Formats: sequence, structure tokens, C-alpha cells
Amino acid sequence: VQLQASGGGLVQPGGSLRLSCAASGFRFAGYAVGWFRQAPGKGREGVSCISSSGGRNFYSASVKGRFTVSREDAEDTVYLQMNSLKPEDTATYYCARYLGSHPIAGLWATPSQYDTWGQGTLVTVSS
Repeated sequence: VQLQASGGGLVQPGGSLRLSCAASGFRFAGYAVGWFRQAPGKGREGVSCISSSGGRNFYSASVKGRFTVSREDAEDTVYLQMNSLKPEDTATYYCARYLGSHPIAGLWATPSQYDTWGQGTLVTVSS
């Protein structure tokens, strides 16, 4: 069971990036997948979560309206499209497999609800 996040980099404020999370070793279509981020000196923050069907998704208040999560089950991949990036979005971004197919509203942003984590990809927003 493995998750591999990629797509991070350096971008100017107001710019866009698309992160990818490639899964292997399990039946990807049966699980929700979450995105978290961790800035230096801060705790891990839930950013978004997409259900197994893609029809029930969650976003943190800090990214809602700017980030969009999607999935392509044929490619075993989840994407996080990040637009209108701000310096405060700078962090290492991780994807993780949720403990089930349908995330729960009050729990999707809790790291203990995920059992497998990718290695992280660094996003730096700076001019």
C-alpha cells in the first residue's frame, strides 16, 4: 500500500499549482483520500478530502473557493488544484488514505482517521 504525492514547487502569489497523489497496492476506488499540509513549526492541517465516489468533498475554510479536489480512478490518482495561492499556503502537502469510502463531516480533517500517508511535496508561495 503506497501513496506518492508530487507536483509541488515554487510559485508566485496569485499563481496556481496542481498536486497529484498516485496510489498503488490497494483498491483505490474504494477509499476516500485526504490532503493535509504542514508548515514549518506548525501542526498538520486538513486541507481537503474527496469521497470514493467523488461526490462528497470537504475543504478547510482557509482554502475553500481556491482549491479543488478531484480523482481519476482509472489512473489511481487524486488531484488538488490550487489557485490564487497565498504565502500562507506555503507548506509540505501530504495525501493520505481515509479509513473508509465516505468521510464524515466532523472527522475528515483528523489525521488519525487516515491509515496510509504519502511522503509529501513542498509548495512554496513567494515573490
